[in-house]
Amino acid sequence: MSIETYDPATPDDLGWSQPDIDAIVVPPLSHPASAEPARVFDHAAMVEHVFDHCARHDLPLVWCVSDQMFEAGGDEPIKECLIPEPIDSGLRRLVKTGSMIRARKAKHIILRVGPLFGIEGEDAWLPNIIDTLLAQKTISAPQDVVVGPTSVEALSMALTGILLQINYGATHWGAYHLAGIEPVTPFAFSSMVRTQLDTLLSGQGLERPLGDVRALSHHHDQPMRRVLNCQRLLETYGVHQRPWRVELERLLKHWCEQAQAGEVNL
Repeated sequence: MSIETYDPATPDDLGWSQPDIDAIVVPPLSHPASAEPARVFDHAAMVEHVFDHCARHDLPLVWCVSDQMFEAGGDEPIKECLIPEPIDSGLRRLVKTGSMIRARKAKHIILRVGPLFGIEGEDAWLPNIIDTLLAQKTISAPQDVVVGPTSVEALSMALTGILLQINYGATHWGAYHLAGIEPVTPFAFSSMVRTQLDTLLSGQGLERPLGDVRALSHHHDQPMRRVLNCQRLLETYGVHQRPWRVELERLLKHWCEQAQAGEVNL
């Protein structure tokens, strides 16, 4: 099975004329709610361009979308059938793109994902937290926003399972959700990173003074919950949510092993 991941920085042809491509995956735009509007609009236009190509050539499109689309969150886990209704103009532009894709009824999966984290990459979340802590600086993170973090590797595994089933004839198109088990605030997540990093470094004889984590409050009336209901993905493609705590511990252990081997700077 041949899968093409579309990067808007690559040349326009992208080898799309190759007959052995079975699907095209568009990664999520990181932090669309705080991104420059022009960047968000460009991303939406790019997705529409890719989708037009997929529709013409009967190729499945998998578009990963940030959970920030649900700007106001919800009291209950957000179901897949719910269409976001954000106020932000950039987020509304992304919703418009999603509505167009659904209306065309072509082969597509819109995969809404929780905040992504990994140990590599510009927007991988963990590198920024680790670097800030090692620099003995303070991390400020909301304590009244509840989300479901998702590891990049968990997303990759889920996509692999979905695409393999599509390759073998699955035709269950539409919107799906993927997020980590056990909703958490960014403050609690960052605090957990600090605790585990301190424990792991000490256990390897690499003690370092670390910065602190400070709680911020943006929603003074009640916490804003942006928790995704992932039941449809489980029932349709058999993809389970992966516990973010387990994923986080594994990634931090790997990072500390690299630090002990001198492969990353402390």
